[in-house]
Amino acid sequence: MINAIKQIFGFGPKVDYKELMKQDATIIDVRTKAEYQQGHIRGSINIPLNNLSNHYSKLNKTKPIITCCASGVRSAQAKSILKANGFAEVYNGGGWSNLNSKLN
Repeated sequence: MINAIKQIFGFGPKVDYKELMKQDATIIDVRTKAEYQQGHIRGSINIPLNNLSNHYSKLNKTKPIITCCASGVRSAQAKSILKANGFAEVYNGGGWSNLNSKLN
């Protein structure tokens, strides 16, 4: 049970986000438009969590996807939603500013 919770929130095995970016990963920031405009990772795509289902067709199911938000809660939800809809390689990047520091 604890391992399942850790995996849901992205606390499982260490993820090399720089390596994922070399594999042409897409970063999806699931915060609101207003939150995104206050700061975000360059090159990320803003798809608010409540609109995610409207954008499946615009996302590549064959490339890695990294989700992020403010703290990691919404990005964990987005990861679960994407995986449930056929996206195989999805990673919860957690809070966008922390993820940004891992990429630089």
